[in-house]
Amino acid sequence: MLKKARKERLIWLDIMMTLLALALMSYFYYGIRSVALCGTCVAVSLAAEVVSLRLMGRKFKADDLTCTSDALILALMLPTCMDYSIAVIASLFSVIVAKNVFGGRKNMIFSPAAAAYVFILTSWGSKLLMYPEPHTKLGAFEKPETLVHSASYSFNISGKLDFTDFEVLLGNFSGPAGAVSILLLVISAIILIFRDDISAGAFLGSMIGTGLFAFIVPVGHSREDSLSYSLVTNMVLFASIYIIADRRIAPKREYFAIFYGLFVSIFAYTLVLTTAKENAIVIVSVLFTPVTLGFKNLEKKIALAEEEELLMAAKLVKSEETEPQAPAEEAIVNE
Repeated sequence: MLKKARKERLIWLDIMMTLLALALMSYFYYGIRSVALCGTCVAVSLAAEVVSLRLMGRKFKADDLTCTSDALILALMLPTCMDYSIAVIASLFSVIVAKNVFGGRKNMIFSPAAAAYVFILTSWGSKLLMYPEPHTKLGAFEKPETLVHSASYSFNISGKLDFTDFEVLLGNFSGPAGAVSILLLVISAIILIFRDDISAGAFLGSMIGTGLFAFIVPVGHSREDSLSYSLVTNMVLFASIYIIADRRIAPKREYFAIFYGLFVSIFAYTLVLTTAKENAIVIVSVLFTPVTLGFKNLEKKIALAEEEELLMAAKLVKSEETEPQAPAEEAIVNE
């Protein structure tokens, strides 16, 4: 049990390091406002976690610090100019409703950050999907003069992007602060997979499903553009790492996790293709909660069946060891 708790804390530390790197890149593009937004989400989430645990008669432990990584994931999915009041409400919803109402840290059925994002989308969608242009440096309480649609919006409508590959890699295009730094996200994915911090199966399933369908049924006229841009827009890479491949949510067995990632990505891509819905993968990840629970129930049944087989095998071996020798064998021994 202690080893498992230690592992969870190391996973949290690794994920926090990669998220802080994304937050630093966000600061480079948007200034102190992005840092203030991240700090607000983290502080509110931490306070909400402490208070809600106290109300439920539980103590706040080191493992409960995972609420801070969920808060950073949420903050990095928002526009840097998002109203602080909305960020506060979303953070409270993430901890209190999306997490603790459903059983808390040990019984999570969907990503708290993803659920909070969907909540904001249904309530303040017009504010959630408008962004400042990159290199628009904002003070902590400063608002940008102009807002633009995201690159995902342009791609979903036209099937192409007016950015160079270099700009796309560095994240020099409009969108959620933490979801556009493609090169940094790729590095983060490699680190987290090699350290076994995220589900490799769920991540690969999500990326393969998106890439395969983007090539077979392209957005726009070019299959190559559809393939490459589908993987870097609509928060596909960011969500695949921090939401779909979250070990608290994804199935534990890798082959189930692959199918889980495939299902989510295929439905999300279909939603983008038919409705041009931005960031559909985050929405679908929440809607697919019954699928996740189905995989987990199947895993439990398989684990129980394996335990029963092991018990039966152990009993059989024990009975053979305690069984008395046959008369013929005893006679040979006497001779």
